[in-house]
Amino acid sequence: MRQLTEDETKTFFEKLAKYIGSNIKYLIERADEPYVFRIIKDRVYYMSEKTMKLSGAFGRDELLHVGICFGKFSKTMKFRLHITALSLIANHALYKVWLKPSGENNFVFGNHALKAHIARMTENTPKYSGIIVCSANDVPIGFGVLGRSTDE
Repeated sequence: MRQLTEDETKTFFEKLAKYIGSNIKYLIERADEPYVFRIIKDRVYYMSEKTMKLSGAFGRDELLHVGICFGKFSKTMKFRLHITALSLIANHALYKVWLKPSGENNFVFGNHALKAHIARMTENTPKYSGIIVCSANDVPIGFGVLGRSTDE
């Protein structure tokens, strides 16, 4: 387990800012206790400092996962966000889209959310912005990129 390098940190925060914008500060500067991002075998994990210190007792080969996995770096150093971080990202998301019950299954099984499936969305959402997709009951079910702006 190690800290992210400058290039990794820049790439990671650019991807994260696409979904939560300047709300990244709420992930790092928490009121209860400080949290950090660490990398284990190309995967970025989010954990408290207390957990990080306790996990230091384990060897590099013995430690598989600690904390919440935010995603991984590909071999070309692009960052891929994982669904395991959805609950944290949804709390601080800038833009959300709520689907009708008829469109939830369609989206969960890997298809695009069509215009007919959208119940409502955050106002003034720009085109190609990162969004959190929620069910009608306000439960986050995924994330993606919006193909059309709210005005369209």
